[in-house]
Formats: sequence, structure tokens, C-alpha cells
Amino acid sequence: MLKIVPIVIGFISLFVAACLALYILKKPAGSKKMQEISEAIHKGAITFLNEEYKIIAIFVAIVTIALIAASFYTDMPWQTALSFLTGAIFSALAGNIGMRIATMANVRAAEASKRELREGLIIAFSSGAVMGLVVVGLGIIGVTTFFLLFKENAASILFGFGFGASGIALFARVGGGIYTKSADIGADLVGKVEAGIPEDDPRNPAVIADNVGDNVGDVAGMGADLFESYADSIISAITLALIAAVYSNADVYPLVIAGLGIVASIISMLFVRGKNLYAALRNGLFGAAVIFAILAFIATYYMLSDFKPYYAVLMGLIDGIVIGLTTEYFTSEQRKPAQKIAEAAQTGAATDILQGLSIGMMSTVIPIISTCVAMVVAYEFAGFYGVALAAVGMLSTLGISLATDCYGPVADNAAGIAEMAGLGEETRKRDEALDAVGNTTAAMGKGFAIGSAAITALALIFTFVEKAKEMLGKEIDLNLTSPYLMTGVFIGAMLPFLFSSMTIGAVGRAAEKMVNEVRRQFRELGILEGKGKPDYERCVRIATRGALREMILPSSMAVIIPIIIGIWKIEALVGLLAGATASGFLMAIFLANAGGAWDNAKKYIEAGHFGGKGSFAHKAAVVGDTVGDPCKDTAGPSLNILIKLMSIVSLVFLPLFIQFGR
Repeated sequence: MLKIVPIVIGFISLFVAACLALYILKKPAGSKKMQEISEAIHKGAITFLNEEYKIIAIFVAIVTIALIAASFYTDMPWQTALSFLTGAIFSALAGNIGMRIATMANVRAAEASKRELREGLIIAFSSGAVMGLVVVGLGIIGVTTFFLLFKENAASILFGFGFGASGIALFARVGGGIYTKSADIGADLVGKVEAGIPEDDPRNPAVIADNVGDNVGDVAGMGADLFESYADSIISAITLALIAAVYSNADVYPLVIAGLGIVASIISMLFVRGKNLYAALRNGLFGAAVIFAILAFIATYYMLSDFKPYYAVLMGLIDGIVIGLTTEYFTSEQRKPAQKIAEAAQTGAATDILQGLSIGMMSTVIPIISTCVAMVVAYEFAGFYGVALAAVGMLSTLGISLATDCYGPVADNAAGIAEMAGLGEETRKRDEALDAVGNTTAAMGKGFAIGSAAITALALIFTFVEKAKEMLGKEIDLNLTSPYLMTGVFIGAMLPFLFSSMTIGAVGRAAEKMVNEVRRQFRELGILEGKGKPDYERCVRIATRGALREMILPSSMAVIIPIIIGIWKIEALVGLLAGATASGFLMAIFLANAGGAWDNAKKYIEAGHFGGKGSFAHKAAVVGDTVGDPCKDTAGPSLNILIKLMSIVSLVFLPLFIQFGR
């Protein structure tokens, strides 16, 4: 009976998500002009996803065939291919559903803000909640189903589910990130800096592509990203429980804990109330954490013989809160770091960028220390199993933490629609207030995603080592004097830099095309003089083609390199995973927080400080924000998928390494 509980909770999660979606769709969608703008955004987002999924489908087909073939020549179960396919479908489905609702909620949030700010908040948050609840619902249903069906070989088969989720997530994150930032840079550099027109001005040809990008990157991409983190954390905990067999019910415990996190998230959504937007969203997050801690305590009392695993779960939960609050401090326009960047912008773009780099580097300290403490304490309580439980604990309240993250793009789109549809100064200010909070919650969401990725990757590395020792029947040489291990460490530490170079460069190349197109339309169509109309669809096509072309190489790298290193030497592969996790964690925090701080420094100036919009400081801050765009929305968040994907690929193909490696 206990084993069925997580599946039941998963379906309850999907039911609540469906109810919220219906609630959103029943809200008025505003004027005909507002609906036309929203439909253009919706159509552009769906077009991009359809084109992206055509490429991803080829990747999924190739890997599925490869896994089936591998099952004939190694000890890999054939069901791994089935679980891979299911994980890929569920990951794509979660992102797709969330993005569809988001692109229909934006106009309704804008319309609601005409009446009251609180109404706009509830609609935008409810849209994010649909994403959050679909992710955790599908995640726990998928993992629990395969666990129950194939318990004897559940560990090996579940790795395939995580691989499918991770593969889709990386393509979605990289492709969506390149799309959104190429459009954003084109709109900002030519519109704001060169033409001096407001953000989301309907005369800007890239404005629709920019709003589309918010959805394909920060909704569909983030949903797929955290879906795989959620699934991978539970899978690693189940696997280590099966290997170590430390407690009765230890294998079911992570599933029940994750299910209780969903319950806590649903209940805490009722706490998102009040006139203060920050306080309303924080009430939900902290309420979920407290409720979950209580429910997890009760579950541990009835399921396990002692409370050591519970303490490990609690450490992960606390670590997630610390990382979220740290990210908020370093990126919010209400805090000193972003305000210092805004102050530095008074002397030009160079000083703005330098201050942002400094802030981004400084912001790595607390998350690293917090995660190290959580990992060590969790290990002391329950060994490697405890580290995996810490990852489950951190992601336990994902239902509501993802809701506060995906709230951001909806609020941003609402502000854009208000500007383009001419809803008036008061409505625009309300939507900008929603957007400002959304920038911070999105930054917190990225910080949370990166932190959860790091501890999940650590749990997966420990799982890989233990599984490899079990299959080899002997210890692995992990001595730091081993040249194979150190070679892997150095290559692994280099990969996040190479990956970031490729993704940031891809944004730059795609943005060049967008900038040139916007300039051409201004020059040839006479848009600014009122002679012609902007060609939005052409900009959407340019962003789509650029993103799809550029996402293939960096995404493929994460799959190919671990397989090559693993066939060569398993010790080197362990070093590769360790080096990539350490380097990638630091790089991801630095890039995401620096980018978020640059963005909110610009918002701080736009609120009327240091000369306000159109001032010298504002133009410098726009340049800084443009530099930060690919950092915070492409390279940074994609790195957390990279480090998890390499670990899960290593686990999936471990039978291949055992048979053909040395």
C-alpha cells in the first residue's frame, strides 16, 4: 500500500494543475489587440518547440536504438531503452504543457493588472504552479511506476529514465536559451540603446521574438531542467538504498518523501497572498518548507528505524533555502550588490561590467560552503544514501519553488503586452512591479536549480562509484596520485569552460543576425517615422533557425565525451565527473548571479535612480545587461544540466565500460 502512495499523490498533483489551468483560462483575455499580441507570442513559442522537437526526436531515436543494441552485448537490461524513451517523453511533455499555459496566462495577467496588482500576481503565479505541479507529478509517477514494475533491476532501468529526462532538458535549455537571448539582445541594443525607444515598444521588430524567448527558455527549458533534477535525485537515492540495504523501506522512503513534498507545495500555495509581492511569494516558499519538514518527520517515524535519514533530508532542504536567499541578495534590485552595479554604471559600461563580474564571483562563496556542509553532514548521518536524500530534500518543494520561477516570464510577458497594447501608465507600472519581482524570483529559481544540480550530481557520482564497485567486484583506484584520475579531473574541469564558450558564442552569432535584421527594418521600412510596420515573424524565424542550428554541438558533447572517457578508463571517468561538477557548479553560480545582478541594476536605474531611463547610466546598464543575458539565461542554467547529464550517461553506459573498458 505504501508503494502506491507516491503515484496517487502524483495524479493529485496533475489534477490540481488541471484545475489551475482551467481557472486561468476562464479569466478575461482583454481587448482584441491584447489577444492578437498574445496569440503572436503563443504561435511563435509553439512553432519553435515543434521545430526543436523534430531535432530532439532524431536524438531520442538514435539513443533508443543504441540502448537496445547495447542490451544484446552487455548486461544492460533492454527495459533501459523503454525507460529512456518514457523519461524523454515526460520531460518534453512537462515543458510543453507549462509553456502552453504560460503563453495563455500572460495576457490574462496583464488584463487583471488593470483592476488590481494582486489579481495579476495570482494569475501569473497560478500559471507557474501549473508548470511546477506537472513537473513533480509526472516525475514521481514515472519513477515510481518503473520502480514497481522492475524492482529487481530497477536501479539500472531507472538510469534510463533519468537519461531521457536529462537529454531533453539540455536540448531545451540550450536551444531555448540561445533563442531568447539572441532576440533579447537584438531588441535591447538596437531598440533601447540605438533608437532610444522603450522596452517592448511595438515598433521594435524583435519585440515578439523577445517575448517568445521568455517562454521557450525560462518556462519550457526550466521545466525540463528541473524535471530531470527531480527524477535523478530520487533515482540516485533508490539505487543507493538497493545497493547498501541499510534500512527496511529505504528504497521506498525517497518516493514517499518526494510525494509529501508535493502535498506541502499544494497546501502552501494558499499562503501566496498579500499586497507585498515579495512577501507573498516568500510566504509560499517558507510555508512549504515548514509543512514538508513536519510531514517528513512523521513519515520517517513510521517508516524507518531511526531519524538519521530525516536529518539528511533536512540538510538538503536548508541548503536549498540558503542558496535561494543568497541568490536573492546578490541579484535583487532592492539589495546593495545590484545597486552598486547601478552606481558603477554612472561612469560607463566598462565599470558596470567590472562591478557585475566582481559581484558574480563573490556570490559563489555562500552556496559552495552551504552545499559542502549539507553534503558532509548528510554523509555523516546516512552515508552516500544520505547525500542522495539531501538532494531529494532540496527538491522536495519543487512544486512551489518552480511556480515562483515560472511566474517571472509570465509577468515579463504581461508587462510587454501592456506596453504594446497601450494599456496606460498605471497598468504598465503595475505590470512592471510584477516583472521586477519576477526577475528576482527567476534568479532565485536559477540559483535553486544550480544548487540542486550540484548536490544531485554529487549523489549520482557516489552512485556511479558504488555501482561500478558492485559490478567489478573490486575497489576502484581513486588515489589522487593516479594519472588517470587526475587526467579526468582536468578534462572535467575544462568542459564547463568549453561548454560556456560554445553557448555564449552561439548567442553572440545568433544575436548578430537579429541586430542586423532590426537595423535593416528600421532603415528600410521607416518604422520609427511611422511609414511602415515591423515584420515580427521574420525576427521569430531568425531566432528559431539560429537557436536550432547552434544547440546541437554543445548538447551532443555532454553525451559523447563521458562515453569516450569511460571506455578508455573508469578511474578517469570518475575524475571527469568530479572535475566537471566542481567547475560547473562554480561557473554556473557565477554566470547566473552576475547576469541577474546586471539585469536588476538596469531595472533599478529604470525605476528613477541615477538619471532613470534614457540617461547615460541607463545606456551603460543596458550594455551590462546585454553581456549578462547569455550568462544568466543560456550558459549558466545549461551548466547544471551538463554536470547531471554526464553523470547519468555514465551510469547508463556503465555495463558498456565494464565490458569494453580497461
